[in-house]
Amino acid sequence: MAVRNKLQIPSVKLGNQGLEVSKLGFGCMTLSGMYNSPLPEEDGIAVIKYAFSKGITFFDTSDFYGPHTNEILLGKALKQLPREKIQIATKFGVKKIGFPQMEVNGSPEYVRSSCEASLKRLDVQYIDLYYQHRVDTKVPIEETVGELKKLVEEGKVKYIGLSDASPDTIRRAHAVHPITALQTEWSLWSREIEDEIIPLCRELGIGIVPYSPLGRGFLAGKGVVENLAANSLLDMHPRFQGENLDKNKAIFSRIEGLARKYQCTPAQLALAWVLQQGDDIVPIPGTTKIKNLENNIGSLKVKLTEEELKEISDAVPMEEVAGSISFQNMDHFHWKFANTPPKN
Repeated sequence: MAVRNKLQIPSVKLGNQGLEVSKLGFGCMTLSGMYNSPLPEEDGIAVIKYAFSKGITFFDTSDFYGPHTNEILLGKALKQLPREKIQIATKFGVKKIGFPQMEVNGSPEYVRSSCEASLKRLDVQYIDLYYQHRVDTKVPIEETVGELKKLVEEGKVKYIGLSDASPDTIRRAHAVHPITALQTEWSLWSREIEDEIIPLCRELGIGIVPYSPLGRGFLAGKGVVENLAANSLLDMHPRFQGENLDKNKAIFSRIEGLARKYQCTPAQLALAWVLQQGDDIVPIPGTTKIKNLENNIGSLKVKLTEEELKEISDAVPMEEVAGSISFQNMDHFHWKFANTPPKN
């Protein structure tokens, strides 16, 4: 039976290189749009400050969000918060979203110029966790991480991360400089990383930072009980379109039923499932609404047994999820699809 305890957001070690963060992070992306209209600056700052007041210290952004405006927003919020108690994660590498592939750059020169620009926008002396946002397959990962290593040695970056990288890329990167965290999509309806990526990260001592742990809001009811925003990019996401969305509504119905059983909301159930996959897991759900932020934080109260976690997993069979996982091709999924036999 699910147990609800008094809420306290613990600090956990992310990876084995020394970085400590709050067990629940906050993804800042949607404060600057993408799935909705950007919040006014003062409202975005208020959300960040509220998250910190509730015990969240790990804030995730990227130079691509906005672009640039999300880092500026977080930087302004930091002026009203104790910098030494906050862990900033930002990313470089995505220059433009296109189809079927996004334009990325992992050259050493781009790594350095991007870092310098992010430091200025954030108005900080160092970045706690600096990720390569997407792998540039045109540049050997050794060259990219080699430059990141120099930034660590110079004190501009404390820890290095990768996002949506393949097993081979992770191993090769880690051989140049220890990788602290892998950021990748992981939720009840996106579980492709479980067979090989997660075991590899645990073998190497790399923490796992799931983005979209609520399935871009679907597992909280977006697209089902709550309509998509008129200007949302989710209209283009395969899982939110037409027949796929109609089929996926059955999955949400099961999540709703289990949430009633465990006396929590669907979002809390889905997020609790991710949180309890291991001590090395730090999801970064984002939102523009304080009520949703409170709801997400409440997921930490929901304690599930191994049997209950399995029941929830079994309620969302991957073969029943309609639509591909993402908008874009990524290094990890190039690998995944290349190593998956075609279905008959």
